[in-house]
Amino acid sequence: MSPLIWVTLIMSLTTSTIIIMTSHHWLLAWLALELNTLSILPIIMRSNHPRTTEATTKYFLIQTTAAALILLASTMNAWQTGSWDIMQSFSPLATTIITMAIMMKLAIAPAHLWYPEILQGTTMTTALIISTWQKIAPLTLLYLLINHLSTNTMLLLGVTSALLGGWTGLNQTQTRKIMAFSSISHMGWLITALCLSPSLSTLTMITYMAMTTTMFLSLAASSSKTLLDLGTSWTHSPILLTTTMLTLLSLAGLPPLTGFMPKLLILKELVTMKLLALSTMLALTSLPSLAFYTRMAYLTTLTNPPNTTNSEYKWRFKTPMSPLTPTTALLTTLTLPMTPLLYLTT
Repeated sequence: MSPLIWVTLIMSLTTSTIIIMTSHHWLLAWLALELNTLSILPIIMRSNHPRTTEATTKYFLIQTTAAALILLASTMNAWQTGSWDIMQSFSPLATTIITMAIMMKLAIAPAHLWYPEILQGTTMTTALIISTWQKIAPLTLLYLLINHLSTNTMLLLGVTSALLGGWTGLNQTQTRKIMAFSSISHMGWLITALCLSPSLSTLTMITYMAMTTTMFLSLAASSSKTLLDLGTSWTHSPILLTTTMLTLLSLAGLPPLTGFMPKLLILKELVTMKLLALSTMLALTSLPSLAFYTRMAYLTTLTNPPNTTNSEYKWRFKTPMSPLTPTTALLTTLTLPMTPLLYLTT
Protein backbone atom coordinates (compact mmCIF):
# COMPACT_ATOMS: atom_id res chain seq x y z
CA MET A 1 0.00 0.00 0.00
CA SER A 2 1.44 3.37 -1.03
CA PRO A 3 2.14 5.94 1.71
CA LEU A 4 -0.38 8.40 0.22
CA ILE A 5 -3.23 5.88 0.35
CA TRP A 6 -2.18 4.83 3.85
CA VAL A 7 -2.20 8.43 5.11
CA THR A 8 -5.58 9.06 3.46
CA LEU A 9 -7.12 6.02 5.15
CA ILE A 10 -5.72 6.91 8.57
CA MET A 11 -6.90 10.52 8.23
CA SER A 12 -10.36 9.33 7.13
CA LEU A 13 -10.51 6.92 10.07
CA THR A 14 -9.52 9.64 12.52
CA THR A 15 -11.81 12.28 11.03
CA SER A 16 -14.87 10.02 11.02
CA THR A 17 -14.39 9.20 14.72
CA ILE A 18 -13.97 12.89 15.59
CA ILE A 19 -17.15 13.75 13.62
CA ILE A 20 -19.12 11.21 15.67
CA MET A 21 -17.65 12.59 18.90
CA THR A 22 -18.77 16.14 18.00
CA SER A 23 -22.13 15.49 16.33
CA HIS A 24 -25.63 15.73 17.81
CA HIS A 25 -27.50 14.91 14.58
CA TRP A 26 -28.38 11.31 13.79
CA LEU A 27 -27.77 11.54 10.04
CA LEU A 28 -24.30 13.04 10.55
CA ALA A 29 -23.46 10.35 13.11
CA TRP A 30 -24.68 7.60 10.76
CA LEU A 31 -22.66 9.07 7.87
CA ALA A 32 -19.53 9.19 10.05
CA LEU A 33 -20.06 5.58 11.14
CA GLU A 34 -20.23 4.46 7.50
CA LEU A 35 -17.11 6.48 6.67
CA ASN A 36 -15.38 4.87 9.64
CA THR A 37 -16.29 1.39 8.39
CA LEU A 38 -15.18 2.11 4.81
CA SER A 39 -11.87 3.51 6.07
CA ILE A 40 -10.95 0.45 8.13
CA LEU A 41 -11.85 -2.14 5.46
CA PRO A 42 -8.78 -1.55 3.20
CA ILE A 43 -6.58 -1.53 6.31
CA ILE A 44 -7.89 -4.96 7.31
CA MET A 45 -7.38 -6.46 3.84
CA ARG A 46 -3.99 -4.90 3.06
CA SER A 47 -2.21 -8.29 3.39
CA ASN A 48 -3.10 -10.70 0.60
CA HIS A 49 -4.42 -13.70 2.50
CA PRO A 50 -7.75 -15.54 2.38
CA ARG A 51 -8.24 -14.99 6.14
CA THR A 52 -8.04 -11.20 5.71
CA THR A 53 -10.64 -11.32 2.92
CA GLU A 54 -12.93 -13.34 5.16
CA ALA A 55 -12.35 -10.98 8.10
CA THR A 56 -13.04 -7.92 5.93
CA THR A 57 -16.30 -9.40 4.62
CA LYS A 58 -17.49 -10.31 8.12
CA TYR A 59 -16.56 -6.88 9.50
CA PHE A 60 -18.35 -5.14 6.62
CA LEU A 61 -21.54 -7.17 7.09
CA ILE A 62 -21.68 -6.67 10.87
CA GLN A 63 -20.89 -2.95 10.81
CA THR A 64 -23.29 -2.13 7.98
CA THR A 65 -26.07 -4.13 9.67
CA ALA A 66 -25.51 -2.18 12.89
CA ALA A 67 -25.40 1.14 11.00
CA ALA A 68 -28.64 0.25 9.18
CA LEU A 69 -30.31 -0.49 12.52
CA ILE A 70 -29.11 2.87 13.85
CA LEU A 71 -30.53 4.63 10.78
CA LEU A 72 -33.83 2.74 11.21
CA ALA A 73 -34.11 3.67 14.89
CA SER A 74 -33.22 7.32 14.30
CA THR A 75 -35.72 7.55 11.41
CA MET A 76 -38.46 6.05 13.59
CA ASN A 77 -37.59 8.54 16.32
CA ALA A 78 -37.64 11.48 13.88
CA TRP A 79 -40.98 10.29 12.50
CA GLN A 80 -42.51 10.20 15.97
CA THR A 81 -40.89 13.26 17.57
CA GLY A 82 -39.90 15.43 14.60
CA SER A 83 -36.31 15.74 15.88
CA TRP A 84 -33.01 14.28 14.67
CA ASP A 85 -31.21 15.18 17.88
CA ILE A 86 -29.27 12.27 19.41
CA MET A 87 -30.18 13.41 22.93
CA GLN A 88 -33.92 13.25 22.13
CA SER A 89 -35.90 10.67 24.11
CA PHE A 90 -36.72 7.46 22.24
CA SER A 91 -39.75 5.23 21.90
CA PRO A 92 -39.36 1.75 23.47
CA LEU A 93 -38.99 0.03 20.07
CA ALA A 94 -36.38 2.52 18.85
CA THR A 95 -34.50 2.15 22.16
CA THR A 96 -34.37 -1.63 21.73
CA ILE A 97 -33.12 -1.34 18.14
CA ILE A 98 -30.44 1.21 19.02
CA THR A 99 -29.26 -0.95 21.94
CA MET A 100 -28.93 -3.96 19.62
CA ALA A 101 -26.97 -1.93 17.08
CA ILE A 102 -24.48 -0.52 19.57
CA MET A 103 -24.00 -3.94 21.19
CA MET A 104 -23.15 -5.36 17.77
CA LYS A 105 -20.66 -2.59 17.08
CA LEU A 106 -18.96 -2.99 20.47
CA ALA A 107 -19.00 -6.83 20.28
CA ILE A 108 -20.81 -7.12 23.61
CA ALA A 109 -22.26 -10.53 24.41
CA PRO A 110 -24.42 -12.09 23.11
CA ALA A 111 -23.56 -10.21 19.85
CA HIS A 112 -19.84 -10.98 20.17
CA LEU A 113 -19.15 -14.06 18.04
CA TRP A 114 -17.90 -12.11 15.01
CA TYR A 115 -15.15 -10.32 16.94
CA PRO A 116 -12.59 -13.11 17.67
CA GLU A 117 -12.76 -14.39 14.09
CA ILE A 118 -12.06 -10.95 12.66
CA LEU A 119 -9.12 -10.30 14.98
CA GLN A 120 -7.70 -13.72 14.14
CA GLY A 121 -7.84 -12.91 10.42
CA THR A 122 -5.89 -9.63 10.65
CA THR A 123 -2.37 -8.53 11.52
CA MET A 124 -1.42 -7.51 15.06
CA THR A 125 -1.41 -3.80 14.19
CA THR A 126 -4.84 -3.93 12.56
CA ALA A 127 -6.18 -5.97 15.49
CA LEU A 128 -4.87 -3.23 17.79
CA ILE A 129 -6.76 -0.55 15.83
CA ILE A 130 -9.99 -2.59 15.88
CA SER A 131 -9.64 -3.28 19.61
CA THR A 132 -8.95 0.32 20.65
CA TRP A 133 -9.72 3.12 18.18
CA GLN A 134 -12.78 1.46 16.64
CA LYS A 135 -14.42 1.28 20.07
CA ILE A 136 -14.48 5.07 20.48
CA ALA A 137 -17.25 5.86 17.94
CA PRO A 138 -19.95 3.47 19.28
CA LEU A 139 -18.97 4.30 22.85
CA THR A 140 -19.56 7.99 22.10
CA LEU A 141 -23.11 7.18 21.00
CA LEU A 142 -23.55 5.08 24.12
CA TYR A 143 -22.39 8.01 26.28
CA LEU A 144 -25.01 10.25 24.66
CA LEU A 145 -27.80 7.69 24.90
CA ILE A 146 -27.16 6.10 28.30
CA ASN A 147 -29.85 8.20 30.03
CA HIS A 148 -32.48 6.92 27.57
CA LEU A 149 -31.50 3.23 27.75
CA SER A 150 -32.70 0.67 30.28
CA THR A 151 -30.22 0.51 33.17
CA ASN A 152 -31.22 -3.05 34.09
CA THR A 153 -30.68 -4.21 30.51
CA MET A 154 -27.26 -2.55 30.31
CA LEU A 155 -26.13 -4.05 33.62
CA LEU A 156 -27.33 -7.49 32.50
CA LEU A 157 -25.44 -7.14 29.20
CA GLY A 158 -22.35 -6.03 31.14
CA VAL A 159 -22.36 -9.08 33.40
CA THR A 160 -23.12 -11.42 30.47
CA SER A 161 -20.26 -9.97 28.41
CA ALA A 162 -17.80 -10.16 31.33
CA LEU A 163 -18.81 -13.79 31.96
CA LEU A 164 -18.75 -15.03 28.36
CA GLY A 165 -15.57 -13.10 27.54
CA GLY A 166 -13.69 -14.93 30.28
CA TRP A 167 -15.43 -18.27 29.91
CA THR A 168 -14.99 -18.68 26.15
CA GLY A 169 -11.38 -17.50 26.28
CA LEU A 170 -10.30 -20.44 28.46
CA ASN A 171 -9.81 -22.98 25.65
CA GLN A 172 -8.10 -20.66 23.15
CA THR A 173 -4.52 -21.11 21.95
CA GLN A 174 -4.27 -18.14 19.56
CA THR A 175 -3.09 -14.92 21.23
CA ARG A 176 -5.26 -12.68 19.04
CA LYS A 177 -8.39 -14.68 19.92
CA ILE A 178 -7.46 -14.50 23.60
CA MET A 179 -7.09 -10.72 23.30
CA ALA A 180 -10.47 -10.60 21.54
CA PHE A 181 -12.20 -12.41 24.41
CA SER A 182 -10.28 -10.18 26.81
CA SER A 183 -11.72 -7.16 25.01
CA ILE A 184 -15.25 -8.60 25.22
CA SER A 185 -14.81 -9.10 28.97
CA HIS A 186 -13.46 -5.57 29.46
CA MET A 187 -16.36 -4.13 27.46
CA GLY A 188 -18.69 -5.78 29.98
CA TRP A 189 -16.94 -3.94 32.82
CA LEU A 190 -17.06 -0.72 30.77
CA ILE A 191 -20.82 -0.98 30.15
CA THR A 192 -21.33 -1.53 33.88
CA ALA A 193 -19.17 1.52 34.66
CA LEU A 194 -21.17 3.62 32.19
CA CYS A 195 -24.39 2.85 34.07
CA LEU A 196 -22.76 4.08 37.28
CA SER A 197 -20.70 7.12 36.34
CA PRO A 198 -19.51 8.64 33.01
CA SER A 199 -16.20 9.74 34.56
CA LEU A 200 -15.56 6.20 35.83
CA SER A 201 -16.28 4.74 32.38
CA THR A 202 -13.86 7.24 30.82
CA LEU A 203 -11.13 6.14 33.22
CA THR A 204 -11.95 2.49 32.51
CA MET A 205 -11.71 3.07 28.76
CA ILE A 206 -8.37 4.90 29.01
CA THR A 207 -6.95 2.12 31.20
CA TYR A 208 -8.24 -0.57 28.83
CA MET A 209 -6.75 1.16 25.77
CA ALA A 210 -3.35 1.56 27.45
CA MET A 211 -3.22 -2.09 28.54
CA THR A 212 -4.43 -3.45 25.20
CA THR A 213 -1.99 -1.28 23.25
CA THR A 214 0.94 -2.48 25.36
CA MET A 215 -0.10 -6.11 24.97
CA PHE A 216 -0.51 -5.97 21.19
CA LEU A 217 2.79 -4.09 20.75
CA SER A 218 4.57 -6.70 22.88
CA LEU A 219 3.03 -9.58 20.93
CA ALA A 220 3.89 -7.90 17.63
CA ALA A 221 7.51 -7.28 18.68
CA SER A 222 8.03 -10.93 19.66
CA SER A 223 5.88 -12.32 16.79
CA SER A 224 3.86 -14.37 19.30
CA LYS A 225 0.77 -15.59 17.45
CA THR A 226 0.08 -18.68 19.56
CA LEU A 227 0.65 -19.78 23.15
CA LEU A 228 3.47 -21.99 21.85
CA ASP A 229 5.23 -18.88 20.55
CA LEU A 230 4.99 -17.29 23.99
CA GLY A 231 7.15 -20.10 25.37
CA THR A 232 10.02 -19.03 23.12
CA SER A 233 9.61 -15.26 23.50
CA TRP A 234 12.47 -15.23 26.04
CA THR A 235 14.87 -15.33 23.09
CA HIS A 236 13.87 -11.85 21.92
CA SER A 237 14.46 -9.47 24.80
CA PRO A 238 14.46 -9.96 28.59
CA ILE A 239 12.94 -6.50 29.13
CA LEU A 240 10.17 -7.19 26.60
CA LEU A 241 9.54 -10.51 28.35
CA THR A 242 9.07 -8.81 31.72
CA THR A 243 6.87 -6.12 30.17
CA THR A 244 4.64 -8.77 28.57
CA MET A 245 4.24 -10.63 31.87
CA LEU A 246 3.39 -7.48 33.84
CA THR A 247 0.93 -6.37 31.14
CA LEU A 248 -0.84 -9.74 31.28
CA LEU A 249 -1.13 -9.53 35.06
CA SER A 250 -2.40 -5.95 34.75
CA LEU A 251 -5.05 -7.08 32.24
CA ALA A 252 -6.05 -9.72 34.79
CA GLY A 253 -6.61 -6.94 37.32
CA LEU A 254 -4.11 -7.99 39.99
CA PRO A 255 -3.74 -5.36 42.77
CA PRO A 256 -0.24 -3.83 42.45
CA LEU A 257 -0.85 -2.96 38.78
CA THR A 258 -2.99 -0.41 36.93
CA GLY A 259 -5.59 -2.94 35.76
CA PHE A 260 -6.84 -3.30 39.33
CA MET A 261 -7.89 0.37 39.45
CA PRO A 262 -11.08 0.34 37.27
CA LYS A 263 -12.28 -2.97 38.74
CA LEU A 264 -11.83 -1.69 42.28
CA LEU A 265 -13.69 1.56 41.54
CA ILE A 266 -16.54 -0.19 39.69
CA LEU A 267 -17.04 -2.70 42.50
CA LYS A 268 -16.88 0.13 45.04
CA GLU A 269 -19.62 2.04 43.19
CA LEU A 270 -21.81 -1.09 42.94
CA VAL A 271 -21.45 -1.81 46.65
CA THR A 272 -22.20 1.85 47.46
CA MET A 273 -25.44 1.54 45.48
CA LYS A 274 -26.36 -1.63 47.46
CA LEU A 275 -26.02 -3.83 44.35
CA LEU A 276 -24.22 -6.56 46.29
CA ALA A 277 -25.41 -9.51 44.18
CA LEU A 278 -24.36 -7.78 40.95
CA SER A 279 -20.95 -6.79 42.32
CA THR A 280 -20.33 -10.37 43.54
CA MET A 281 -21.30 -11.81 40.14
CA LEU A 282 -19.08 -9.31 38.33
CA ALA A 283 -16.14 -10.08 40.62
CA LEU A 284 -16.60 -13.82 40.04
CA THR A 285 -16.73 -13.37 36.25
CA SER A 286 -13.16 -12.04 36.35
CA LEU A 287 -11.88 -15.43 37.61
CA PRO A 288 -11.98 -17.21 34.20
CA SER A 289 -10.18 -14.22 32.67
CA LEU A 290 -7.61 -14.39 35.45
CA ALA A 291 -7.09 -18.08 34.63
CA PHE A 292 -6.11 -17.57 30.98
CA TYR A 293 -4.07 -14.42 31.70
CA THR A 294 -2.11 -16.31 34.35
CA ARG A 295 -1.59 -19.19 31.93
CA MET A 296 -0.17 -16.80 29.34
CA ALA A 297 2.07 -15.14 31.96
CA TYR A 298 3.24 -18.58 33.09
CA LEU A 299 4.10 -19.64 29.54
CA THR A 300 5.82 -16.32 28.89
CA THR A 301 8.08 -16.01 31.92
CA LEU A 302 8.01 -18.98 34.24
CA THR A 303 8.76 -21.76 31.78
CA ASN A 304 11.61 -22.51 29.43
CA PRO A 305 11.07 -24.57 26.30
CA PRO A 306 12.42 -28.14 26.64
CA ASN A 307 14.53 -27.84 23.49
CA THR A 308 16.86 -25.09 22.34
CA THR A 309 15.28 -23.17 19.49
CA ASN A 310 16.92 -22.00 16.30
CA SER A 311 16.60 -18.46 17.61
CA GLU A 312 18.69 -19.12 20.72
CA TYR A 313 20.78 -15.99 20.31
CA LYS A 314 18.09 -13.74 18.91
CA TRP A 315 18.42 -11.51 22.00
CA ARG A 316 21.89 -10.47 20.77
CA PHE A 317 20.22 -8.57 17.94
CA LYS A 318 18.15 -5.44 18.43
CA THR A 319 14.47 -6.30 18.78
CA PRO A 320 12.32 -3.93 16.69
CA MET A 321 10.14 -2.14 19.22
CA SER A 322 7.67 0.69 18.88
CA PRO A 323 8.62 3.92 20.73
CA LEU A 324 5.07 3.82 22.14
CA THR A 325 5.81 0.62 24.08
CA PRO A 326 7.77 2.09 27.07
CA THR A 327 5.15 4.82 27.65
CA THR A 328 2.17 2.51 27.51
CA ALA A 329 4.02 -0.09 29.60
CA LEU A 330 4.54 2.48 32.37
CA LEU A 331 0.85 3.47 32.23
CA THR A 332 -0.14 -0.20 32.35
CA THR A 333 1.92 -1.08 35.41
CA LEU A 334 2.55 1.96 37.62
CA THR A 335 -0.56 4.18 37.57
CA LEU A 336 -2.39 2.62 40.54
CA PRO A 337 -1.05 5.12 43.16
CA MET A 338 -2.55 7.95 41.06
CA THR A 339 -6.09 6.54 41.36
CA PRO A 340 -7.61 9.48 43.34
CA LEU A 341 -6.13 12.05 40.95
CA LEU A 342 -7.26 10.20 37.82
CA TYR A 343 -10.74 9.45 39.17
CA LEU A 344 -11.38 13.08 40.08
CA THR A 345 -10.02 14.58 36.85
CA THR A 346 -11.56 12.29 34.18
